[in-house]
Amino acid sequence: MRDDAVDAITAQWDRERPELDTLPMALFGRVYRLSRLMGDRTEKEYRRFGIGRGEFDVLAALRRSGAPYTLSPRQLSATLMLTTGGMTGRLDKLESAGLLARSPDPDDRRGLRVSLTERGLELVDAAVGAGLELQRAAVDGLAPGQAEQLADLLRLLLAATEDPGGTAGSAGAPEVRGASARP
Repeated sequence: MRDDAVDAITAQWDRERPELDTLPMALFGRVYRLSRLMGDRTEKEYRRFGIGRGEFDVLAALRRSGAPYTLSPRQLSATLMLTTGGMTGRLDKLESAGLLARSPDPDDRRGLRVSLTERGLELVDAAVGAGLELQRAAVDGLAPGQAEQLADLLRLLLAATEDPGGTAGSAGAPEVRGASARP
């Protein structure tokens, strides 16, 4: 395996500060670079559909909710971790593009419901497929079984990061498929 830019950075730190354990830097450096690279590629792909990542996220949240592909603005805000003001701007843009519709909530006369239009459903289905194709092309560089193993390891790392000092990564953590014990 050839060295990458992260290896160069950690080698410099190893030279200058040999007492530092740079393994976490290598792990998170690669996660960050992967996220940035794939995020940029995915954003470019979504532009072919006339939407950005933020608009895709709204459409995808509605699509994942299942038929009738309807949520309240509050549910969307919570799902996407957005303020209601930020959500309103996205909804305005998507509604004017004919990709979603807002209607009164039949159970709460003060509330609204946000629904995918037929055009929005078709667009998000095409966009998610295109985004997954980009991701699949990157994952295809791994040997059989490595993608599942990497997904398991990243799940453990994410859990440990979300719950520092908690039970994630403890002795009761799930076994990682295909992982061998370290010496």
